[in-house]
Amino acid sequence: MARDELTTVEPYGVEPIPLAHRDASVFDFMRLQWGGANTLATAVLGSFPILFGLSFWHALAATVLGVALGALILSPMALFGPVTGTNNAVSSGAHFGVVGRVVGSFLSLLTAVAFFSISVWSSGDALVGTLHRLTGVAESPALQAGAYALFAAAVLVVCLYGFRFMLWVNKVAVLAATPLFLAGFVAFAPDFDPAYAGGAALAPGVPGFWAAFTGSALIALSNPVSFGAFLGDWSRYLPPRTPRHRLVLATLGGQLLTLVPFVFGLMTASIVAVKSPDHLAQANYTGGLLAITPAGYFVPLLLLALVGGMSTGTTSLYGTGLDFSSVFPRLSRPRATLLVGLLAIALIFIGRFVFDLVGAITTFVTLIIVMTTPWMVIMLIGFLTRRGHYQADDLQVFTRRQKGGAYWFHGGWNLRGMAAWLPSAAIALATVNIPGQFVGWAGEWAGGIDLSLPVALLLPALIYPALLWAWPEPRAVYGPAGPRGVPCSAAPIAPIEAE
Repeated sequence: MARDELTTVEPYGVEPIPLAHRDASVFDFMRLQWGGANTLATAVLGSFPILFGLSFWHALAATVLGVALGALILSPMALFGPVTGTNNAVSSGAHFGVVGRVVGSFLSLLTAVAFFSISVWSSGDALVGTLHRLTGVAESPALQAGAYALFAAAVLVVCLYGFRFMLWVNKVAVLAATPLFLAGFVAFAPDFDPAYAGGAALAPGVPGFWAAFTGSALIALSNPVSFGAFLGDWSRYLPPRTPRHRLVLATLGGQLLTLVPFVFGLMTASIVAVKSPDHLAQANYTGGLLAITPAGYFVPLLLLALVGGMSTGTTSLYGTGLDFSSVFPRLSRPRATLLVGLLAIALIFIGRFVFDLVGAITTFVTLIIVMTTPWMVIMLIGFLTRRGHYQADDLQVFTRRQKGGAYWFHGGWNLRGMAAWLPSAAIALATVNIPGQFVGWAGEWAGGIDLSLPVALLLPALIYPALLWAWPEPRAVYGPAGPRGVPCSAAPIAPIEAE
């Protein structure tokens, strides 16, 4: 990658990327996913099954299940970017309407800000704690604030430059973080006991086990699914003829590789539970990690904090700025990134020092993912019924302050997609049961087992096709080959004109 590409501010917002500039590779695409989650922030998520009281092996099973299932749900979301040349929120206008796509934009906005916050908090705390152990400098709110500001400002600068700089940062992150994590497995091995039975002695048949197991799997699943709205941010730089199976496999591979930080979090959290249980009782994984870290691993941990904070932060904040610019077309991508970045930084400081929202943000991420999953299911069913056919120019109507086109439907809203998403998201949210974190009003219906994921997957898969049958979409949205598996109507398409 040429140096001038790194130091040139990316000019593109959500408009289709010109074909001449769509020269990223499938490996670049996979590396962004891998690097964006190959961090301490993911290790923090990995600590939750131990926090819930599971044994190491049960925690590992829940984590592998969650990551694998999340990767399977996520992988088809890579298909939109090369076809439409834009991000997934704008692409969703084909199924939610060009105005209704704001649903995806705001879901991704909330998810990205939350993951950005987790990244800055975990990396900043690790940096301060490591400096304290290495140099004896006193930990203080002022030092923490300085560490948060350092990470947040560095991430914001990278995101302002855009895709090429972010790609380079994640290339470094993949090359550096992976051996650092592997070194961590070696460093902590003498203190690790794979027979750790869990703080609550939970086992199949013991009340509360399946609630903890499903809650753990849901938190692990939230990490890959959180990429759903953002895959198009990066895959839009791939050529339109990129083989679909390669996109799907790259996504599966990138997400399965994140099991490295997840297992690191599980392993170290089980040690914290034995050697520093007070930290685990306070849900303070980072503090517990610092308390048990061998002296020889402090420098690698410091490097991991630096690298990880940059990679997770950039992949989150870049997508946030891009989506915000799509909702408010008068804002360019750099200006939207700057505005949202400053607001996110304010949230980081208020959440950490005023309201102590660190644990709440982690739960908030899971709840947003529960609402995002039905949105993704509708997108994927739409992709199948449309045979992957999209009219890229018509998707940009809202951005260009126009009206009409193939995806205008009813005042810019496709009521079929909205009518499938709203009840699915609401009922899925009501059935969430995360022990000690959040229990929806219907969360106890299955004896404490979290039903939110099956509901989030099944309901839209039933409701949306039923609506497409009961209320067929215009023939023109399906392209030359026509619809797959659903009927269509002869309704005319309104011409595109200035709003």
